[in-house]
Amino acid sequence: MKKVLEVKNITKIYKVYKSNFNRLKELFSSKQYHKEFVSNDNISFDLYEGETLGIIGINGAGKSTILKQIAGVTTPTSGEIIKSGRVTALLELGTGFNNELTGFENIYLNGTLIGMSKEECDNSLEEIISFSEIGEYIYQPINSYSSGMKMRLAFSIAIFSNPKILIVDEALSVGDAHFSYKCTKALKSRKDKNMSIIYVSHDLNSLKLLCDRLILLNNGKLIEQGEPQKVINQYNYLISVLNENNNLNLKDIDENQFGSFEAQIEEVKIVSSNTNSNTIISKQEVKLSIVVKSTKDIEDVNIGFLIKDKFGQDIYGTSTKNLGKTYNLKKDSIITIEFLMPLNIGVGKYTISTALAVGDNHLDNCIHWIDFATNFEVITNFDDKSIGLCKLEPKIISE
Repeated sequence: MKKVLEVKNITKIYKVYKSNFNRLKELFSSKQYHKEFVSNDNISFDLYEGETLGIIGINGAGKSTILKQIAGVTTPTSGEIIKSGRVTALLELGTGFNNELTGFENIYLNGTLIGMSKEECDNSLEEIISFSEIGEYIYQPINSYSSGMKMRLAFSIAIFSNPKILIVDEALSVGDAHFSYKCTKALKSRKDKNMSIIYVSHDLNSLKLLCDRLILLNNGKLIEQGEPQKVINQYNYLISVLNENNNLNLKDIDENQFGSFEAQIEEVKIVSSNTNSNTIISKQEVKLSIVVKSTKDIEDVNIGFLIKDKFGQDIYGTSTKNLGKTYNLKKDSIITIEFLMPLNIGVGKYTISTALAVGDNHLDNCIHWIDFATNFEVITNFDDKSIGLCKLEPKIISE
């Protein structure tokens, strides 16, 4: 595959001063009056034509800094960035807009700033206005726009500038559900036309749906990259132990599980309560059994599960604590927790992730978390003519 971006050993160091006076004193003195903050530390990765690369990490991990360097907003302290073709970035909301000008005028201003010629702006003008759905407000000053309207216009300009590389940093989180879906659809269509995308978001479902590959940043370092689900597992682990240790070493993590392992999930099984099979007719009652073995005394243990579809989207999850119950585990004990529920979901193949934790969820104090602990298949009852992911069972109440 053709590389469109090479990020080679990028380090970005900021000088932090206690005051502007210290900054001034340093200009006329050999003495150092600043401290160094390393925002990016020796980061390297590539982006390929038609690929969508996601970047995740907790706040302060260095995501925005690396994007600004790729976009050319700031320069690296050391390292090299090699780009092929136009790069358009949706970073901070409203960047590149003049609040005193109308939306119409800002199309040309913003388009010029991201490298579009006047002819390109002319040719794309109607499509930009139509896609943004701003209507007559396009002739009003930007300072009268809501944040959602600004995002709509910025995204519309960016997507119709036809860049080789498009950078999207949490921009879709500002819009409503309708426009977010429209943007996602537009990104997918551009990807099919070999546009390369760098996408930053805290929405793990959108990352799994849009991205071919993810990279995980923590404390300015790239600590993992690869297939989305694997990197998301690492990200979940990072969050779960963050309060205990900020200098994480992820080398000992299994590909699909993590935790303190003071107790372990020994077996996970889901079966139809009628047939004892994991091929289940939609809406049939099922029993989910989770067998737990403890190596020490642990109080207030919360046991949860999460059902995902074949695309990795979260379908349904809950825990014993949500249902009003926690467990006190004894050393060397084995217990079985059973959930009974109607499986009101659509036809398809599903997986179940499970977790033991002390707290509300597995990100608080994780004892054992397993992704893809088991799987099952849902088939249809031939009398059921409905379609979709869930079974709502509506009733007609009108005459």
